[in-house]
Amino acid sequence: MQNYRISLNDLSPEGKEFTLDDAAIWQEPMEEFRLDFRVSKPLCARILVLPMDGGWLVRGTLEGEVVLPCSRCAEDSVTAIKARFEDFESMPGLGDNEDESDETLAAAEMEDTADGRIVFEHNSPMLDLAAICWEELMLALPVTPLCRKDCKGLCAGCGVNLNEGMCACTEEEGDPRMAALRGLTLHKN
Repeated sequence: MQNYRISLNDLSPEGKEFTLDDAAIWQEPMEEFRLDFRVSKPLCARILVLPMDGGWLVRGTLEGEVVLPCSRCAEDSVTAIKARFEDFESMPGLGDNEDESDETLAAAEMEDTADGRIVFEHNSPMLDLAAICWEELMLALPVTPLCRKDCKGLCAGCGVNLNEGMCACTEEEGDPRMAALRGLTLHKN
């Protein structure tokens, strides 16, 4: 996969906008994490990175369309992605732990790391745009995708899709131990 890390030291004071529409940004993590969805309309992220005091403002949009399994019937559920996001990325080491010495911070910054959005390569801060894209896509996905609002789901007994018709299951009468109470009627005073 192409490297989507940008050098934060090389940004002009006006910042820079990036357009990311390579399918590999999303395809490789989907395969790695074995996620059960596919992209049906290409995803495109536009990200503006603007230098600020103590860090960088990251603002952008993500648009496209994905197909997820419906959480009730497991049929395809088409979900339009149209997300706006804004975040502030602090310079690592600033304000995290004031007890650390400058030598400890300098040694940590000189190591090549790959833990978060800002990583250091050869003592230079780099922003991982692919990580931002992936995180924003995960946040934009619905918690319980539905193929339609009135989805009836699957029959708990036989597994038939109730959106396509009724199943042949007989309705259970309930727990047989409660049979004596079924005929009981209560009267309000």
